[in-house]
Amino acid sequence: MSGRDLFCQPRRKCRGAALTFVFAGVLVAGAATGSFPESGQSGRNGPSGRGSTAVAPGAGAHHDDVRRAAAEAMADGKSPMEAAERAVSRSGDRWGAVYSEGEYEEFQEALDGEYTGVGLWARRERDGRIEVTRVRPGSPAADAGIRRGDRLRTVDGGEVDGRPVTEVVSLLRGDADDAPAGTTVTLGLERGTRAWTRTLRRARLSTDSVTARTLDGGAVTVVRVDAFTKGSADAVRTAVRQAPAAAGIVLDLRGNSGGLVTEAVGAASAFLDGGLVATYDVDGAQRALHAARGGDTARPLVTLVDGGTMSAAEMLTGALQDRGRAVVIGSRTFGKGSVQMPTTLPDGSVAELTVGHYRTPLGHAVDGRGITPDLEAGSGALARAETVLTGLGDRS
Repeated sequence: MSGRDLFCQPRRKCRGAALTFVFAGVLVAGAATGSFPESGQSGRNGPSGRGSTAVAPGAGAHHDDVRRAAAEAMADGKSPMEAAERAVSRSGDRWGAVYSEGEYEEFQEALDGEYTGVGLWARRERDGRIEVTRVRPGSPAADAGIRRGDRLRTVDGGEVDGRPVTEVVSLLRGDADDAPAGTTVTLGLERGTRAWTRTLRRARLSTDSVTARTLDGGAVTVVRVDAFTKGSADAVRTAVRQAPAAAGIVLDLRGNSGGLVTEAVGAASAFLDGGLVATYDVDGAQRALHAARGGDTARPLVTLVDGGTMSAAEMLTGALQDRGRAVVIGSRTFGKGSVQMPTTLPDGSVAELTVGHYRTPLGHAVDGRGITPDLEAGSGALARAETVLTGLGDRS
């Protein structure tokens, strides 16, 4: 598994299995992000100037139970947040989670495309070593001379070998101390026979969650989406418009664990001329999500997925696959197809609880099942995608 110091919610590890991975707990941050207009939210920001966490109509007894537990604890002089966490745990809601007010605000900021960190990506190798896989240009990590392939040995003096990469990310961000931008973190690094330490100052960074590059002299454009943050859909549409006229598109969703559903629907609109993207239910009431008209339906399209493709990324994959728009290559996706919506607790903390599930255009459930690719592929998935695009182009 790999990760970066971008999103590591919740602050305290194991705050619900939902958020162990990057964005893993979010089909969408519910009504708070305006992804479900039926909830009565006009957009991401409520009247207070930040994301409103009023629960959607009909969100159900599950929210009531958690709110009641928090209110009773507060009346008894106990922690409402801890009481809410216990209530969520008892409910069996796999994706339910409780956040402090500050945590939830930071999570929403991350969905807006910003985060506090040092600007590096890392993964754990089979031998347990933590290796830097990418460094953001202009970030504190880049300014410190850290490079891809460097080994991360320690964070603030503590060894990181063998630790889950999510824990390492949390240390880099200073999650345990709610460390803001400007605080420092000391890294122990190794490159070949050289070992050294550097102290970095955390900074506010933007995500750049969509990148594009061309292969085969312009015959293939690879559009990679790391997460569906604010602006991702526009970035995907721009990448498609700017691709060479004859280029096929590889939409790389490997390791994309979700984000904002509205952005995923917008990304679908880059490749579809309107029509159904997904259906979902909120406590039994059925809803539908549709693509906008005018997408590029002519270019050959391959979508790459793996076991880290989750949530909104699975929804997008299912739409392109069911509607015959893309050939899906890779391995079975994670299988996170549930809908969470938030509610504010008496102390200002927020509980995000599951209220329903979504289905692909042909009615396939995703939660617990994932999406099976049309062609299985592992490390050679991109090469196989290029081959498939050649064949699709020949038929066009």
